[in-house]
Amino acid sequence: MRVLLVADGRSPITMRFAQGLRSQGLILGLVSTYNCQPDESLFEEVYILPVAYGQISGSQVQTKNENPTQPAAAISTRTRLISRFRNTLQTIRYIFGPLTIPATAKPFRAIVEHFQPDLVHALRIPFEGMLASNTPSHIPLIASIWGNDITLHAHGSAAMRKWTQRVIQRADGIAADAHRDIRLAQIWGYPEKYPQAVYPGNGGLDLALLQNSTPTLANQYLQGWLKLNETLIINPRGFRPGSVRNDVFFAALHLLSSRLENMKVVCPAMANQVEAQEWVTKYGLQDKVRLLPYLSQDMLWSLFARSAVSVSISQHDGTPNSLLEAMAIGCLPIAGDIESIREWVIPGVNGLLVEPHQADSLADAIAFAVEHPEVREKGKTYNHEMSQLRVSREVVLPQILEFYTKVIKEKHRRENPPAQF
Repeated sequence: MRVLLVADGRSPITMRFAQGLRSQGLILGLVSTYNCQPDESLFEEVYILPVAYGQISGSQVQTKNENPTQPAAAISTRTRLISRFRNTLQTIRYIFGPLTIPATAKPFRAIVEHFQPDLVHALRIPFEGMLASNTPSHIPLIASIWGNDITLHAHGSAAMRKWTQRVIQRADGIAADAHRDIRLAQIWGYPEKYPQAVYPGNGGLDLALLQNSTPTLANQYLQGWLKLNETLIINPRGFRPGSVRNDVFFAALHLLSSRLENMKVVCPAMANQVEAQEWVTKYGLQDKVRLLPYLSQDMLWSLFARSAVSVSISQHDGTPNSLLEAMAIGCLPIAGDIESIREWVIPGVNGLLVEPHQADSLADAIAFAVEHPEVREKGKTYNHEMSQLRVSREVVLPQILEFYTKVIKEKHRRENPPAQF
């Protein structure tokens, strides 16, 4: 089977998804909407087709400097501006980004014609699915819905609504990492009888690799700072405008600062981020919080293995990969109490849920998790078992292949109905 992926070629999630498909013998092409240098051993062909001003996009801003202790003055002006105005830039992209899609139709169709895929799979709606909606009508198209695609991004502008609906109504198959998004897709015009699938957006986790993560790898960030009697908390998500409530997170830490003296907090992907630095200073958290740079996957997993609790308070989300990774490794999750997360977390059993806007409730939840190791141990056992049943690659990859086959067959059946006598 020849599959053309339309995705962010920089993303580790894209690469892991491709690795899973390649392990099943699929022949892959990649259309990346960002300039990238992916592992070419995974792909027969790689094409770069930038859309929607990707250079100013993203919930987070990759910094060239990997030193979390570097003075703010040494950060590039461009990085500081993007960090400061990320919400405004996202709004601008909502308005003008869709306007770039029509100009990509012809080159995209030329790529499809050259690669000759059995199906095209866009790994999210904005803006990869919007680009892929130009797939010739006789070729099956699958659109994956990520957590914010419909609940947040689709409402960013009139053009975002229009193009989101176009993608959903063009798709021959919809995949999502939460059942909620299948329901929402049907509200937006996806036929209920068409193929649909729910599975983790990364194609499943290599649980043996995750659960063997060594906590000692993280010592380069913790040694000399985290004491033996201190509990480590991790906020793994970085900045995601409109979704993750880091303002609530840091306010909760302020409420906890005198309550939990033996607590330290690490925040990957927040080093040199202006907002994070200002919160740390405002709340006097310099001794409690360490803002870390972007980390390798191994390093992030090592921090999960060393941490007692993972905190990600989002008001818009699907199933975050970091949530599944933390749970698989044994780190108790505290998350926003929203519909998609309730598909994974049972409060008091395998994690804790709080209202995304309430710093006091979050502070209480963190204190409860830190002060009750028996709750963390119970959650660890439950989450290991759940991961084996719902998240492992051995379970998920066959589901994806079955879904691909079903989409192709259903498309063929609709295009070639049986003769009527």
